[in-house]
Amino acid sequence: MAVKIGEILVKQGLVRPEAMVKAIDESQRSGHKLTQVLIQQGLVKESQVLKALETFYQVPSIDLNNFAIQPGVAQSVPREVCEKHLILPVQKVGQTLVVAFSDPGNIFIRDDLRFLARSKIQAVVATETAIAAAIDKYFGADIGKIIKDTEEDGGDDIQISVESIDADSDGDEGPIIKFVNAILTDAIRKKASDIHFEPYEKRFRVRFRIDGVMLEATSQPSASSAAIASRIKIMAKLDIAEKRRPQDGRIKIKYRGGKDMDFRVSVLPTIWGEKVVMRLLDKSNLQLDMTKLGMEPDDLYQLKDAIHMPQGLVLITGPTGSGKTTTIYSALVDLNRPDVNISTAEDPVEYNFEGINQVQMNPDIDLNFAVALRSFLRQDPDIIMVGEIRDLETAEIAMKAASTGHLVVSTLHTNDAPQTVSRLMEMGVAGYIVTSTLTLIVAQRLVGRLCEECKAPVEVVPKALIEIGVEPKEVGEYRLFKGRGCHACSNTGIKGRIAIFEVMKMSEKIKELVLNGASAADIRNMARAEGMRTLRRAALLKLKRGETTIEEVVNASVKDS
Repeated sequence: MAVKIGEILVKQGLVRPEAMVKAIDESQRSGHKLTQVLIQQGLVKESQVLKALETFYQVPSIDLNNFAIQPGVAQSVPREVCEKHLILPVQKVGQTLVVAFSDPGNIFIRDDLRFLARSKIQAVVATETAIAAAIDKYFGADIGKIIKDTEEDGGDDIQISVESIDADSDGDEGPIIKFVNAILTDAIRKKASDIHFEPYEKRFRVRFRIDGVMLEATSQPSASSAAIASRIKIMAKLDIAEKRRPQDGRIKIKYRGGKDMDFRVSVLPTIWGEKVVMRLLDKSNLQLDMTKLGMEPDDLYQLKDAIHMPQGLVLITGPTGSGKTTTIYSALVDLNRPDVNISTAEDPVEYNFEGINQVQMNPDIDLNFAVALRSFLRQDPDIIMVGEIRDLETAEIAMKAASTGHLVVSTLHTNDAPQTVSRLMEMGVAGYIVTSTLTLIVAQRLVGRLCEECKAPVEVVPKALIEIGVEPKEVGEYRLFKGRGCHACSNTGIKGRIAIFEVMKMSEKIKELVLNGASAADIRNMARAEGMRTLRRAALLKLKRGETTIEEVVNASVKDS
C-alpha cells in the first residue's frame, strides 16, 4: 500500500521521484507509515495526500482528524480486520455502512465487509495515518501493544513497586497493573509534566501534557476506568473505597540507576467516574542553576542582588504552571549554605532539598501559611520561603519578617510585576509597609522552544511583527522559524520550554508613586522608563534569536500599551 501511495503522489507531481525513494527507505527503516514520513519531512501536507487519494480513486475523501465518527459504528467491524486492511466504519445510514478506506480500489475487502457487517458498503478515502489514529481512538489502544512497546523500549530501567500489591500477580488485575506501569514509563520517557486519566460515558482517555501542550496518549473502553483509578489509588496509598470526595497522594518510583521520580496524585470525582491527574516531579530534570533559567544578564544580576540582601521581600509572580517554583528553588539552592538557616512553608512540597527545612501545609489541622510563618519567626531563621501569599494575614506576617532582619521569598498570582503592588494594597496592606519591605518583583511565563530537529526558516511578514510590538526599524533584524513537526517533538514543532521574565526593582521613584496611590499603569510606565523589560519585550528577544515562534509570543504575553 505504501508503494501505491508513493506512486500516486509522484504521478500527481506532489513529490519528486528521488525524494520518494529516500522517504520509502526511511519508512522501511523506522517502521513508520510512508505518509507520516513524508509529512514529517515537510514534503507534503496531510490535506494534499487526502486530495491526491480522492482524485486518484474518484471517491469522496474524509478528514478523520476533524470528523466525529458515529458512536458505536466503528465497532461493527472487528478491530483486527480494521488494522489489517487499514479501514474504519464511520457512519451508518439505514442499511448502508460508510467505511473509510486507505485503498478503496481493493474490491475483495468490500465483499468481506458486506458479509461481516451485513450491510451495503459505501467507500470513502482517508490517509493511512488518520485511520490508524482513529482506530486507537475509537477502539481504545491495545493494552498488550502498549506494554510490549514499553518493554521493548527499555521499560525495565524503571522499577515500579508498591508494598500493598504484587505487581507480578497473575490475577484479573494483572493487565491493568501492567497498563498503568506502561503509561507511567511512557510519560517519563516522553518527559511529560502531567498525566490525565479521564473517564467519559463511552471511553476512558489518557492524555500527557508535554511542553505545555495536551496530547492524547491512548484511550480505552469506559469499563476499564474504575480499575485503573483503583490501581493508581493503591499505589498512592489512598482510600480506594472513597469515591465521592477528592483525594491527594504521592507515588515514588525508583530507576535502576538509583534515580527517584515522584508523582503527585490528585483524584477528583466526575459524573462518569474518578478523574486522576498525576504531576511528574523529576528532581534530576529540575533546573537549579540560576544562570540557566533563561534570564537576560541584567535581570539575573538584579535578582541575585536582591536575594543576597540580608532582609527584604522578593516576590515571584505568574499563573499556575509558569515556572515560579523552579525560579524560587534555584534561588534557595544558591542561598543554601551551612551558615544559613532556611525554612519553607509549601503546599505541596514538590521537591526535597537537604539543608532546607521544608514544612508541608495541612488544612485539616489548621496548619496554613500564616501559622507556619509565626512558628518560623521563633525558629531563628535567616531566610523564609512562603509558598504563596493568599490573604492579608499571611502578607502582614511575611512583611513583618522582611522588615525585622529576614529575607522572605514568596509567590503571588498576578499578570505582571506592576500589578503585584496593586494586588497587595487591594488585600489591605498599607502603602508604606509595601515600600519599606518589598525590594524586587519578578513576573514570568513559559514559551515553547522550537524543536531543533525540525525547525525551518519561514518568510518574515513585517506587518505581523509590527502587530505584536516589534519596532518598524527592528523588523529587518528578525529571522523567523517554525517547527515542521517530527518524531522528536511528537509532531508539535515545539520541544521544551524557556522562561521569559519581567523584573521590576522597587526604586525610589516607584516607591514614591506607590505612596501617592498611583495606578498599576503609572507604575508600569515609570518602571519601563527606568529600563524594565516587559514580558512581551522578553518574548520578542527569544523570537529574534530563533528560539520560539510568533504564536508562542502571543500566547504567553500581552502587547505593551
